[in-house]
Amino acid sequence: MLVRLGALKRGVGVRSYSVSSHTDARSRLQRSLLYVPSSNDRMLQKSLSSPSDALIYDLEDSVAPNEKKRARTALLGFLQSQPPEHASRTFVRLNAIDTPQFVDDITTVLKWEHLQGIVMPKIHSASYLDQVASYVPEGRPLNIIASIESARGLWDAGHIAGWKAGQGAGNKVAVSSLLMATAAKAFGVQCIDMVCVNYKDTNVLRDECEEARRLGYDGKQAIHPNQVEIIQSTFVPTEKEITRAAKVISQMARSHASSTGAFGLDSGSGNVEMIDAPMLKQVNYPFFPPSLIRNLLQSLTNSGIGSLKRLRRRSQMQKPPD
Repeated sequence: MLVRLGALKRGVGVRSYSVSSHTDARSRLQRSLLYVPSSNDRMLQKSLSSPSDALIYDLEDSVAPNEKKRARTALLGFLQSQPPEHASRTFVRLNAIDTPQFVDDITTVLKWEHLQGIVMPKIHSASYLDQVASYVPEGRPLNIIASIESARGLWDAGHIAGWKAGQGAGNKVAVSSLLMATAAKAFGVQCIDMVCVNYKDTNVLRDECEEARRLGYDGKQAIHPNQVEIIQSTFVPTEKEITRAAKVISQMARSHASSTGAFGLDSGSGNVEMIDAPMLKQVNYPFFPPSLIRNLLQSLTNSGIGSLKRLRRRSQMQKPPD
C-alpha cells in the first residue's frame, strides 16, 4: 500500500518542512501508477506513450542485483533526455533506505533537476522519512510516496500519513486496507492500492479495483500496461454518482437561497433521503476533480443525463498532466 505525502521543502537554517495542501494533492488524478523497469531500455522508451496517470521508474524489485548500477546510470540518462513537462507524472522508486544501493540511488536521481517525486519502499516508521529527507538539498521540493509493506509500518500508519519532515512525526486483508485508507484520509493524503499480480485476468483486476475504491483508495499501482485502462476507468465517478452529485449540489444551492438547511432528495426509486451539509462533502471526494465538480451543475441544467454521461467519459479519458 502506498501513501502519497505532500511535497517537502526544507527551510533555511532549521529542519522544518512544508507539506502541500489536501486540495493541491487532489487537483491531479493519479488513479494508475505504472511501474517501469529501469534496466530495460525498450520499456523506458515505450513508457512515454503510456496513458497512465503516473509512471514509476523502478530501481528496486524489477532490477536484478547485478544490474542495479547500470540501471541507475541508464535511468538518469533517459530522464535527462526528457522535456521538463514530462516530470509532473514521473516518479522513481529507489531501493530501501537500509540497502547498500539507497545512497547512490537518491544522489543520482536528484541530479535530474526536474525530479518531482520518489517512491520509497519498506517505510516502517515516520523516522525513515526523516532519513530520506536528510539527503534532499535545502530549498528543493520533492514529493515522497511511502510504501507500507509490513505490520510495523501499518501500526505506525497514522504517523507516516501525517509526517512532516523534521517533526518526528505480504497479503492484503480488508481490515489493514481500511486502516490504511482511513489514516490517509485523516491526514489528507492520497492512498494507493497495491498491484494486482494476476495481470492476465482482467476480472481479478477489476474486482480488486472496485474493492479498493469502496474502501476509500484513490488509485492502484500497475505492473503491466494492459492494466492501466481498467484501473483508470474504475477510479472515476459512475454515471449514477455524477447524477446524484449534480442533484445534491443543485438542490443544496436552492435550499441555501431559501434560507433552509436539510432537504429531501428523491432517489428515483420512490425513496427520499435527507440531505444536509455533511452530505455535500461526499460529492467532493477524490474521484471528482475540481473541473468535474465545476461542470456538474452546468451539465445537468443544459443537457441532462446525456451530458453527464459524456462528462464521465471525458473524466475516464483524461490525459496525464503535462
